Amino acid sequence: MIFDSHTHLNAEQFNDDIPETIERAHELGVSEMAVVGFDTPTIEKSLALSRQYEGIYSIIGWHPTEAGSYTKAIETDLIQKLTQPKVVALGEIGLDYYWMEDPKDVQEKVFRRQIAIAKEMKLPFSVHNRDAMEDTYRILKDEDVRDIGGIMHSFNGDPEWAKRFLDLGMHISFSGVVSFKNAPEVQASAQIVPFDKMLVETDAPYLAPVPYRGKRNEPGYTRYVVEKIAELRELSWEEVARQTTKTAHQLFGITAHE
Repeated sequence: MIFDSHTHLNAEQFNDDIPETIERAHELGVSEMAVVGFDTPTIEKSLALSRQYEGIYSIIGWHPTEAGSYTKAIETDLIQKLTQPKVVALGEIGLDYYWMEDPKDVQEKVFRRQIAIAKEMKLPFSVHNRDAMEDTYRILKDEDVRDIGGIMHSFNGDPEWAKRFLDLGMHISFSGVVSFKNAPEVQASAQIVPFDKMLVETDAPYLAPVPYRGKRNEPGYTRYVVEKIAELRELSWEEVARQTTKTAHQLFGITAHE
């Protein structure tokens, strides 16, 4: 019933309990998830998980903190893997000015190149944006991405930023941050984003929502993200789950019974 649109079940933190983690997710109503691979090992693991489990899909791309290692060979391999069954989007791609593993111009070049690939392959893409809101917006506006669609993953901006990205045709995805007491601007955004542009996620194993903040996050905890948005919008959690899952299916091209 709930679709976790961005999780890292392929991270080493889950090496010892993937089946149990998936079972716990199902018990909390999280029946589908997109596992995001962002470098060679995590891409391979994402694809393997999507092949092994019903209800698991892959999003694969080259993370901005890895931008300096992006080569033509990596691009060729990525393009081939993007054609595999159950790959529903390209990502996560974008800019990261917090870690600054590579210069801004290198990150931007790799970001733009992957947007071009997404356009060529008619795939939506997932955007990582850390401390780089202005430049992320500028690039997305320049690239005119409305026709393929993208996701502002783990959105952490205020309603004005949400509206600006929505105006570009982007979807907004909310993570456990929406449950944090010190994130009123994100909560305000969750109240105004239309459901046909809203997704929910965990970004597990990071950003665990209340009541698990500070602990290992896992896909099942998308339930608490959904419940918080339902509280903010004075709706049932089932309605928020239904609407956001419908939006995920539409964006990713997934039929309800696939």
